[in-house]
Amino acid sequence: MQEAKIREALNAHWQASAAGDLNAEHDIYSDDSICDYPQSGERIIGRNNLQALRGHHPDKPSGFDVRRMQGEGNLWITEYTIVYTGRTTCVVSIMEFRDDKVVHETQYFSDPFEAPGWRSQWVQQIE
Repeated sequence: MQEAKIREALNAHWQASAAGDLNAEHDIYSDDSICDYPQSGERIIGRNNLQALRGHHPDKPSGFDVRRMQGEGNLWITEYTIVYTGRTTCVVSIMEFRDDKVVHETQYFSDPFEAPGWRSQWVQQIE
C-alpha cells in the first residue's frame, strides 16, 4: 500500500472513530488482526472481537483530536487525545500494515498530569 493510501485510510479510520461509526472504524483491520493493550496486559485477536469490544464500551467519546500521524512503509504511529465523560486521555497507536490492512496494533493510554513547577524555567506549555 502506498503511503498516501495508508494516510488516507488512517484519516478515514480516525474520523470514523471520532464519530462512533464502528463499521467504518474497523474497515482498516484485517480479519485476523491483533490489537495489544500493554498496560492492561490484554490482546484482542480478530477484527470482529476488536469491534465488539469497542462497541460495548460504556461511554462514547465526546472529544477526539489527532495530534500527529507519522509513518513509512508498513509502520505508522498516531498520537491523539480522546475524551470520555469529561476526562482526556493521551493515546499512542502503533499500526503495522500488510496487504492494505492493519495486522497488528498496539495502543498505549496515559492520563495527563500536572507539570512540576521546578522545571518551568526550561519548558514551554503545549496547547
